[in-house]
Amino acid sequence: MTSVPMVYHSNYSQVVLPDKHRFPMTKFALLHAHLLEHKVIWPEQLVQPTPARTELLELAHCPHYLQRFFAGELDAAAVRRQGLPWSPALVQRSVTAVGGTVETVRQALQNGLACHLAGGTHHAHRDFGAGYCLLNDLAVAALWAVETQQVKRVLIVDCDVHQGDGTARILEQRPEVFTLSLHAQKNFPARKACSDLDVPLENGLDDTGYLQALQQTLEEILQDFDPELVIYDAGADVHADDRLGLLALSDAGMQARDRYVIRCCLERSLPVACVIGGGYDNDVERLAARHGLLHRSAMAEWHLHQGWAA
Repeated sequence: MTSVPMVYHSNYSQVVLPDKHRFPMTKFALLHAHLLEHKVIWPEQLVQPTPARTELLELAHCPHYLQRFFAGELDAAAVRRQGLPWSPALVQRSVTAVGGTVETVRQALQNGLACHLAGGTHHAHRDFGAGYCLLNDLAVAALWAVETQQVKRVLIVDCDVHQGDGTARILEQRPEVFTLSLHAQKNFPARKACSDLDVPLENGLDDTGYLQALQQTLEEILQDFDPELVIYDAGADVHADDRLGLLALSDAGMQARDRYVIRCCLERSLPVACVIGGGYDNDVERLAARHGLLHRSAMAEWHLHQGWAA
């Protein structure tokens, strides 16, 4: 493929939630429509993933938890903790989205850069879901890349506004995977995990302060850890208008962040797989466009890398 693969499945938004539920499930379909309508991407770039098989999910998750999740046997407390009501459609959507991030990694390894139109469910732990995250696609994809000997070292760059606590705990005994989390210090989760490197940020941090924190961190890790693959969680909930975020980035700041991460990787011939992470807004069409800044950034940096006009 001569352009950037974009991984998407139509079932990402095909979960019916109760009226006034806080999770914007329709954003994935709206993102897909937005990117095509505005010609950010073209239909031939789209790659449809297959659902992750149980043995793949077991790289990061407890078999007993998976069995209960698949069968709808989670107790009421577990369902409250995950934040989404159980349904067969939710199971199918979840395993497909994990398969989507694994496919994004596969495409990045082949192409140099690939983007998912979902992914970033970093609050899912080995044996429970939390914070709208049922299965941890970041951990599964990183461990798949290592266990199948695609690469020896993976760096997860988590720029969601919330700390990637599930990812950190799943991977804490896996030195082949380095977890970096830049997040609002006073946001969810209340009890933080220990990533390989945490960069806690103060409430209200703007574009300039955020980019300084990222730049002071990323290049040093790339040099010292020397990864062979980067998985980048480009959370849109860092935006000033996000209703669950506490930071103050603008559209331009988010694009500068995304372009910087992607450029650092491309300049090093380092494959980078991008996922959209969290984002919350009552205007879901506006939110979808905000998530689409990642894909705009990826296309712009890819064109520059290939010697085209940006």
